[in-house]
Amino acid sequence: MKEITLKIVGRQYDGENAEDQMEFVTEGRLYEKNGATYLIYEESEFSGFPGCRTSLRLKGDTMRMKRIGKEAGYGAEMEFEKGRRFVSKYETPYGDLDMEVLTERVVNNLNPEGIGTVDVEYHVSFDGLVEGRSELHIEVS
Repeated sequence: MKEITLKIVGRQYDGENAEDQMEFVTEGRLYEKNGATYLIYEESEFSGFPGCRTSLRLKGDTMRMKRIGKEAGYGAEMEFEKGRRFVSKYETPYGDLDMEVLTERVVNNLNPEGIGTVDVEYHVSFDGLVEGRSELHIEVS
């Protein structure tokens, strides 16, 4: 297991304009298992999920995000693979919502040592009512 620094930038769009942007830097760990690279970090108050642990599993141009902890309810999971829809439940204090993610692209530019960037662009829909386009940019050093 290797200690790393992650810089994560998330953007939500309304049409062509970025409506909301979140950026934070955190320490984490990296390890490899069965041909996949895992990035694990603790969420903070700033990210909106204090006390949660997030695991990113990268294999080729796919990414799975799994968040576990009190603020994530029983846990949240999303999978990103170009052209693929991922359907799951998203827990909120007001009840569960059906969540659907359609991935436009996943670009994994991590080198063999696990250093580099990962970019994900996707559309997300909650209960078929709220829909938006989002991007994630992750820098690993």
